[in-house]
Amino acid sequence: MTTIRFAPDKVEGASRAVSDVGGQLLDRGIQHQQEGRYQEAILVLQQALDVFVQTKQPRNQVKAFYYLGLAYYSDNDYSQAQTAAQLGLEITATLNDQRLKAQVLSLLGNTYRHQGNYAKALDVQQRGLKLFLRLKDRSGAMAMLNNLGLAHKAQGNHQEAISCQKRALTFAESLGDGGTIAQILKNLGNAYYSLGDYQEAIAYYERRLTLAQSQGEQRTALQVLRNLGNAAYSVGNYDQAIAYGQQRLALAQNLGDFRAEEQSLGSIAVAYEALGRAEEAIGHYEKRLQLAQQWGDRRLEQQALSSLRTACYALGDYARLMQYRNGNPSEV
Repeated sequence: MTTIRFAPDKVEGASRAVSDVGGQLLDRGIQHQQEGRYQEAILVLQQALDVFVQTKQPRNQVKAFYYLGLAYYSDNDYSQAQTAAQLGLEITATLNDQRLKAQVLSLLGNTYRHQGNYAKALDVQQRGLKLFLRLKDRSGAMAMLNNLGLAHKAQGNHQEAISCQKRALTFAESLGDGGTIAQILKNLGNAYYSLGDYQEAIAYYERRLTLAQSQGEQRTALQVLRNLGNAAYSVGNYDQAIAYGQQRLALAQNLGDFRAEEQSLGSIAVAYEALGRAEEAIGHYEKRLQLAQQWGDRRLEQQALSSLRTACYALGDYARLMQYRNGNPSEV
């Protein structure tokens, strides 16, 4: 979720010293949140909020509620995050700060989405989007459109999700926001995949893969290659599915990722079977079996043996089928 860094307001007079303490606490709480120390952030931000209430600073109270909600949200406590955002939103009614209000709405909408209240999430995020567009805030509009897309997707409204995220992608590209572009490309690929439009899914996954490779994001590339292989298989492009699987296999071996390696061997074998190339399928199933035995994974070993027996039967190789009947390839 895109966030905006709000500096604490400055005040004059006798309350200035206390206010400065509140500002320092707010800064410290934000730093804790950004560093992933959410419980520490929550404690410090509550202290900052107390100072801002004591010195009657409504705008700073909203900022403290916003970051407090964000800390709860980052810690997966969506109910508490919702409460903090709602309290902050109530105070914005007394202020003339539409940008701050829009940002609080963004957080509130995300808390509703994570709790499965999609109708509320869509309503709140639409309100926030209107404010960001009125303010000509491209970054805020981009984030809100992306969040709207996620809410629509969660409801199963994939076309609406695609429409929102394409608009968000336009903003992200105009801002040169590589991180958000990458996220939206993945979301669009997933949305098209859910619709069964695998060619469009492949197009967006390919763009996401190119970004991941250019930025050295090997773990991301592993996941995207899996998505690409599944999409290619779904449209009957088995040769391309094999090519994606082989790329993923090489990357998994380079990373020492056992799970991704065995998954890749299995997907390649399935694609070879679809092409009627049973010998090559069997070869990859055998490698998967060896990997399972090497890692002592009995469940995976049984899966690999079952796949091998099926492939041997399809090939009409009953002698080899008998070898695998009890899970012992050396037994005749």
